[in-house]
Formats: sequence, structure tokens, C-alpha cells
Amino acid sequence: MTGTVPPPLRKLVGETLAMRRRLLFSGIADAGPRAPDPDRPVIVFPAFMVHEVFCRRLCRSLVSAGYDARTWGMGLNRGLEPDMMDRLRDLVAATHDRTGRKVALVGWSLGGLFAREVAKVVPDSVERVVTLASPFSGNPRANNVWRIYEWTTGHRVDAPPIEVDLASKPPVPTFALWSPKDGVVTPECTRGASGQCDHDMMVDCNHTDFVSNPKAIRAVLEALASGS
Repeated sequence: MTGTVPPPLRKLVGETLAMRRRLLFSGIADAGPRAPDPDRPVIVFPAFMVHEVFCRRLCRSLVSAGYDARTWGMGLNRGLEPDMMDRLRDLVAATHDRTGRKVALVGWSLGGLFAREVAKVVPDSVERVVTLASPFSGNPRANNVWRIYEWTTGHRVDAPPIEVDLASKPPVPTFALWSPKDGVVTPECTRGASGQCDHDMMVDCNHTDFVSNPKAIRAVLEALASGS
């Protein structure tokens, strides 16, 4: 059965080699497709136990491509908290009101789960969701960080403090970027099964540099520019 066990140790070791690219957060990746129209709003959600500063390279690349892109403004992603959906709903709604336009949500790993869930709460404010190696499908323990997550948050991965249905597709266009090289989350869990997302896109990069690897950033630009 797919999506039931974590990636092997050799892939997890490969993630440590890719982490050096996460430090290169201030540059701009090679050009990809430009925004279909100027200043389309985008919010980027970081991964678990990652500060939003590490998403700066992705944001700078999106701004260079013509988007009004910014991170979530909440600093470190410490995991799901009881009021998290309320805060994210308010953030997305405020961005929608400020710009007068629906917002594209880009979420890395756990941040992508937040993006999918908030899109279910305020679909009228969300233009699309792009997930980067986010485990919205399969066994919630088919990854190498679930024990750290439970220790940090105080709740089990299969018993979050709010009601969610991670595999249920939001009522907006969804793009799932995934990698066969992922050493943190089993790739099947980030690709999803039939009906759990609208489009899946394979990217040749590691889990830890989905927001810094030029291939991944170009894939994000393609997902944002694609027709639904």
C-alpha cells in the first residue's frame, strides 16, 4: 500500500546536503512564466519549524515575476494551534480586501496543509492553492518528522485540535508539487490520489529546498501562471 511508511534513511540524509541551499534565500531564481496580470496577490506559508525568512528567495522571485507576493507575517511555523485557522482566515480576507482580488496561496510542507484548509474556509477569497511537498494524502505518519511534530505541539498528527479533512480537495484550483527525491515525506502523500487535487507536478529537488531550488521556483511560477 502506498503512502504508509516514511522515506528511507538514505533519502533523509540527502536532505541534509540540500539544506545548504535554504541559506541562499536572498537571490532570485532564473526567470519563469510571468504573472498573467500585474500584482496578483500571493501569500507564502512556511514549513513546520521553519521561519518565514527562509521563504524570502521564493518571494523575491515571485515579485520579480510580477506578483504581489509576501509571507504570512507570523514568523516561525510551530504547528497547528487552535486559533490558527481564524488567524489565517483573517489574513487572507484582509489581503483580499486590500487588493480587491482573490489571493493565491503557496504552502511549503505543513504550510501547504494550512493553505488547503483556509481555502475551504474562505474560498471566495482564494484564487488557487499551490502546495510544495505537503502531506495532504495517505498516512499522517508516513514521514520522518511526525514524532517531532507531536512532541512540539502536544497533539497527535491524527488528532489535531480542530476538525480537518486533509485529503478533501478545496473548492478552488489546486496544484500539488512533489518530488521523488523527498526524504522527509513519502512522495505519494504529497502527490495525492485521484480527486484530492486538480494538478500534480513532479519537481527534481529535495524537500528542504522547495523554496530555494531554481527548478522548484520555476515550477511554482508555472503553477501560478497556469489556467485552472
